[in-house]
Amino acid sequence: MNSATSENSLKNWALLVVLTLIWGSSFILIKRGLEVFSPGEVGAYRMVAAASLLLPLSLPRIKHLNRTQVKNLLLAGLLGSFIPAFLFPLAQTQLSSSLTGVLNALTPLFVVLVGAIFFNTQITRRNAFGLVIAFVGVIILVTYKEGGGWDSLAGINAYALFVIAACICYSFNLHVIKTRFTKLKSIEISSISLLMILPLALIYLFAGTQFSYKLVTHPRAWEALGYVTLLGMVGTATALILFNIMVKSASPFFASLVTYTIPIVAIMWGVLDGEVLLLGHYLGIAAVILGVWVGNRK
Repeated sequence: MNSATSENSLKNWALLVVLTLIWGSSFILIKRGLEVFSPGEVGAYRMVAAASLLLPLSLPRIKHLNRTQVKNLLLAGLLGSFIPAFLFPLAQTQLSSSLTGVLNALTPLFVVLVGAIFFNTQITRRNAFGLVIAFVGVIILVTYKEGGGWDSLAGINAYALFVIAACICYSFNLHVIKTRFTKLKSIEISSISLLMILPLALIYLFAGTQFSYKLVTHPRAWEALGYVTLLGMVGTATALILFNIMVKSASPFFASLVTYTIPIVAIMWGVLDGEVLLLGHYLGIAAVILGVWVGNRK
């Protein structure tokens, strides 16, 4: 390995560690925001905060883009930021922050599936085996009852499906970034994709919710706003720039490996916040992480 390759590898691993800490902490910040705001308000304001931070970067650059690039950046903004920003708070109305972080670890396996179905990449026997193991883990997590034992599939916690939908969005976005943005810099992809969805977030936030009313009347509104601001500016805007740098520098599969260690940070925050994980939860967590590792290891 030459020095340039070694340096690039170290940079990618450093980015992976930083993103793990940032995104692993996102779920507890969502939880804090939901103590005052609705899932839609948390998602929309998160996007407003993220896009606003990057306005000095996005506005001067957008005039240099052609129509196709703008269209692709809108797609990246929707798949990589806007839609998941609404899905995760919605899921966390019925799931703990730690379990949501664990389910997010399914992203690498969906990267494989989406690549095989839509981007002509190969799915190996090992990938398929990992998917089966992880799927068993998901079933355990969403059917395990707080009092112990398992519900039937009829008693499944359907809110886990919102997390799975977000993982699928992320998977598509990874391939979109890798295949359609070879000529754009990471800062352009990050800032302009958020600018594209800013009008949607603003319209929804101020025309379709009670966000402004809560800011005036709720005693803890500004505290919750601080958590969601941190979530948007650091957990979305800053992290998105770092993530897109990593995607363009490494492969989509390496970039998605950040979800291996996100659950560790998410569980840590959840336990510190008093969330209780029982034996069945740990079994499900182990199966999900094992399945992701088996499906993606070299």
